[in-house]
Amino acid sequence: MNIPQLRINQQFARIGIESNDATVDIKQGPAEIEIQQPNANININTKPGKLTIDQSQAFADLGQYPIGEAIRREANEGLQKVQEGSRRRRRQGDMMMKIENGGDPLKLIAKQNAPRQVRSFNIGFIPSYGSVKIDYQPAEVEVNNQANKPIINTKQTPVSQSYQRGNVDVYLQQKNYIEIDFYNTPFINGGTEIFV
Repeated sequence: MNIPQLRINQQFARIGIESNDATVDIKQGPAEIEIQQPNANININTKPGKLTIDQSQAFADLGQYPIGEAIRREANEGLQKVQEGSRRRRRQGDMMMKIENGGDPLKLIAKQNAPRQVRSFNIGFIPSYGSVKIDYQPAEVEVNNQANKPIINTKQTPVSQSYQRGNVDVYLQQKNYIEIDFYNTPFINGGTEIFV
């Protein structure tokens, strides 16, 4: 027996969506930095040291004097020798005048005027302790410095940016439909009847 059948086949609509994301591109080059460092200013003032050596006392112990002192000493010594010589000659003259008194004055005068006896010589000069005076004034150094600040120049590079908009594309991927089929049903008046 053929049972009438009603078959319904349907399909839902499908929506397709395609989307592209927005893109942002940002580029920035490194900043330009220029640094200049001027040299520091250094000023050095030096007062030289002073060394003074005074040997005048050592030379004086040796019998050597500055010109003025030597002239004065020699003049005094010459004056003393002249006075001593004058006194000696007067005394010897008096002895000669009294030759009649005896005593052999010529022999005595010759002995007095004879050259001096030669004496042995060893170390002729040893200066006294502390006769050489040394004075030293150390050098003075004055240092002045001045630091100079660095000169810094910066230049910012511009930012390059680009933007691409995203989009969404919505479309009908599959149409909807409904299909109804009749099986084992007689046609009546150009149609189909089903009794349930």
